[in-house]
Amino acid sequence: MKRRLFGLLYRIYALQWRITRPITLGVRTLLIKEGRVALVKPIYQEGWYLPGGGVKRGETPEQAARRECREEAGAETGELRLFGIFTQFIEHKNDHIVVFLCTDFELPGGKDFEIERVESFPLEALPADIRPGSRRRIEEYLQGGLQPGTGAW
Repeated sequence: MKRRLFGLLYRIYALQWRITRPITLGVRTLLIKEGRVALVKPIYQEGWYLPGGGVKRGETPEQAARRECREEAGAETGELRLFGIFTQFIEHKNDHIVVFLCTDFELPGGKDFEIERVESFPLEALPADIRPGSRRRIEEYLQGGLQPGTGAW
């Protein structure tokens, strides 16, 4: 029931994007420690994602990344490093995503109501249904992408 309700709300929000075509700013965080990456599975979308979400008014991208990591994954983050800024034009959005890398974090547990599961996966054994943008960022990290990058999400 909760999955259907959030799915419906997500589709309504997507319709609004189609009509208004807003420019949005979001964040995602690569939470990587000891060869593993923490991913979240929302209840309203299919697949696994890097934790993240929208930047609120009066909030910096770094503050948003910390808040989203705490809300979605229950993660308390230490130092955040800029990994890159990427753009996505799907679903009629003009979406810009600031990606951070964090290797200094704790996952004591807990998650937001919109998250079905939080799991840590080996970097070399990601789930089959990880979303493409999240997979690309992890692959870039594995290829030594430690200098900030740009491009398509």
